[in-house]
Parts: sequence; C-alpha cells; structure tokens
Amino acid sequence: MHDTGQPLIEARALSAGYGTVPVLRDLDLEVRPGEVVALLGPNGAGKSTTLRVLSGELAPMSGEVRWLGGTGQAPLHRRAREGLAYVGERAVFTRLDTADNLRVGRVTTDQALALFPELEKRLRTGAGMLSGGEQQMLSLARALCRTPKLLLADELSLGLAPLVVDRLLRAVREAADRGLGALLVEQHVRKVLDIADRVYVLRRGRIVMTGTPKELRANLDEIESSYLAHKATVTTD
Repeated sequence: MHDTGQPLIEARALSAGYGTVPVLRDLDLEVRPGEVVALLGPNGAGKSTTLRVLSGELAPMSGEVRWLGGTGQAPLHRRAREGLAYVGERAVFTRLDTADNLRVGRVTTDQALALFPELEKRLRTGAGMLSGGEQQMLSLARALCRTPKLLLADELSLGLAPLVVDRLLRAVREAADRGLGALLVEQHVRKVLDIADRVYVLRRGRIVMTGTPKELRANLDEIESSYLAHKATVTTD
C-alpha cells in the first residue's frame, strides 16, 4: 500500500438517497493511493448508492464528498477526466466487438491483452456474445489501462466462476501496487479479503464496522451471520 497521506476521495458525514428518502446516513469513508478498500454489506445496505454518490452520479443530501482534496458537485464525466474510473456490472457496448469496445475506451489492444491475454481470441467477437467473465475482463481492461487514480467497482465478480473472480481481483491488486486507489463493492467476502488493505461493513445505510482483513477474519463467521446476512452465490462461467 502506497499511503501518501492525502485521500483520493473521502466522504464526511454523508447522507444520500432518492427523492426525500435517505439510503445512506452519516457515512465516513476514504480511499488513499495504493490501497484496495472493500465495501461489504447485505443486499439493500446502500453499497451501490455509495459508489454513485462518490462518483458524482448522485448528489448528497447532506455532508460532503472530497475528491482529490476539493469539494463540490462535479459530475461523473468531469471526475472521469480527472482520473476516476467507475465499473459497474459488465459495462460493455454489446453491439460493438471487443476491439471496438477498447477503441471507444481509448485503450489499445496491446494494453488490454497485457492485462487479460484471454481476450486475444475474442477481439472480433461482438461484446454481447462474450461470456460474463470475458465481458467483465473487457470492462476492467478499459478502466485500468487508462491508469486512473481511483477505481470504483460495483460487484466485479457477480455470478462469475471462482477462477475468473481471482483474475479480476488480482488485476485490481496489481494496479493498486502501482499506486491506484480502489473501492470495491463485493459479495465474494473471503476472496476480496485476500487482496484488500481495509474493509468497511455497511448495513442499513450506516458503517457498522471497519478494520483490516486480518481483524475481520478473526470473527468472520459471526460477521457474515450478523452483518452480511448471506454468503455469495457462485455460478460457472
């Protein structure tokens, strides 16, 4: 972990939601360069909403988000130009082939194949015809190959086979070792603990626990039953 002392992004007393209904309440969270931070919690806890607010896609109700040391309501496209990458579930252009998806993302095939050589035989395949794992590799390649400062990733591994999950998470860890900051929403709790530096546990819109993976592993069974409510399901891909 490369800690420069200056968070890339931080939330302070953040509340946010939809209409007049708050989903997040008094959230304090930060991500620094070179660290992978896991955001865990059951379905409906507010994890995706947290990423939407941090990215600039959703405005806070109260509190603040500080991005690169500054405050304000910069939209996602501006934060993207400043080094923020946001990856949701298989965010690819399904009508374009793999190579054109990379081109639209301003990433060369050489860059992407260095990260995920599995895509080489699929460059001329329509992205909609890729497997779920290949689509997520493509999404992550488009994000990481542009060397962002911060990656926000929402359920990279949802529904994917364990070996694919390992590939995706390892790519994030290696990018963090080169200075990237990453905030990962994940249901593969035990796998993400293998690569994370710090962990937040979110429940009903509030942070109920934070610590290192080592600290959480000491009571992981209790944490899963009390705060996470379920274990991730895995399908083959």
